[in-house]
Amino acid sequence: MKNKFVSAQEATSLIQSNSRVIIQGGAGTPMTLAQAMTERAEYLENVEIVHLHTEGPANYALPEYLNSFHTNAFFIGGNIRKYVNEGSATYIPIFLSDIPKLFSSGKMPIDTALIHVSPPDERGYCSLGVSIDIIKPALEVTKIVIAQVNPNMPRTYGDAIIHESMIDAMVNVEDPVYEMKINPPTEQEAQIGKNVASLIPDGATLQMGIGGIPNAVLGYMNNHKDLGIHTEMFSDGIIELVEKGIINGEKKNINRGKITSGFAMGTRKLYDFMDNNPMVEMMNIGYVNDTANIRKNDNVMAINSAIEVDITGQICADSIGTRMYSGVGGQMDFMRGAALSNGGKAITALPANTNKGISKIVPTLKEGAGVVTTRAHAQYVITEFGIAELHGKSLVQRAHALINVAHPEHRESLERAARERFGRIFGVYASASNTELV
Repeated sequence: MKNKFVSAQEATSLIQSNSRVIIQGGAGTPMTLAQAMTERAEYLENVEIVHLHTEGPANYALPEYLNSFHTNAFFIGGNIRKYVNEGSATYIPIFLSDIPKLFSSGKMPIDTALIHVSPPDERGYCSLGVSIDIIKPALEVTKIVIAQVNPNMPRTYGDAIIHESMIDAMVNVEDPVYEMKINPPTEQEAQIGKNVASLIPDGATLQMGIGGIPNAVLGYMNNHKDLGIHTEMFSDGIIELVEKGIINGEKKNINRGKITSGFAMGTRKLYDFMDNNPMVEMMNIGYVNDTANIRKNDNVMAINSAIEVDITGQICADSIGTRMYSGVGGQMDFMRGAALSNGGKAITALPANTNKGISKIVPTLKEGAGVVTTRAHAQYVITEFGIAELHGKSLVQRAHALINVAHPEHRESLERAARERFGRIFGVYASASNTELV
């Protein structure tokens, strides 16, 4: 086979003007290729860049490159948030589960894919490693594939495997795979985690994100049994529970015995855990986030976060008012999938206040805020002050439940807003001993 290894500059010279380029995201972001592409800006015009959230510099999104590159993100990471809100980049609101269909249907053709893989094995197979999500479906339709090849990328299985014959140009790198700092949960996060864990039965299948609260939840799982993982992403928090045999996937109805996920982000310890581990099954997001697949497992616990929740249960998770912050992501895929699962629960876990002391339980969402999870889909909202069960409850019952888990310093103002909104019935409910009267 022809030697495909070239310099990053030569590899990215395959990118043409008036084309669409997808960049692998998360910890798998091919930073060397992204920067080499950016350095060729003077030779390119009208190149559309699409991706989920990426790590590292996103210099292609700088305003001075707008004639060369236009970023159209499916999810907003910290490296492009400023550019989206200032107007030099844009955001596509879409469920993660729907993105592969954009590619396969031809609605969003892909011309070039920039990826990050492990070196070819003796049979020529590379692995996409830590990030499969939307990149594998894109590889099935793209015309050109450019890969940075890195011995530090863990070799994972499932949908992660790609043969070198499918790659047009390869660039050797030996950079560390992006690592995320894992901080111990705060006291507040620990209490939220304890409250969430109290709802999770033995044999449950977990979906959770990355950060202090998910890690805190996992920290309270040491007395559980036979837990499974089917999640769009995971981090270091699962490792100890796997080593103790608590996470074993034995009760899962599909992908039994496997940790099923679309991408992972954490420390080198996590990547070493994933490397050549047959228990880890990295799949494309069209499979992982398909509600029909999620619901096949019993007792699916979908644990997600929010920016703010109004007193009727509307959940904003993508913006602060009109200012875009992240994206729709897979929250609704899993909230609905869990709700349809036998014994499943859709859980939103968040601190009662922001770091500045502003309540995250609010009378109404900020003007322009996005409703990622509708009030009809919200089941449980959990803060450090308790659990508000909303499923099947009236607007007034929801308001009372949510006010009870708000920070005590904000409850009086929230009650006042609820009385103004709902009138006399709010007070009637408060004095009634039988909540079913409302």
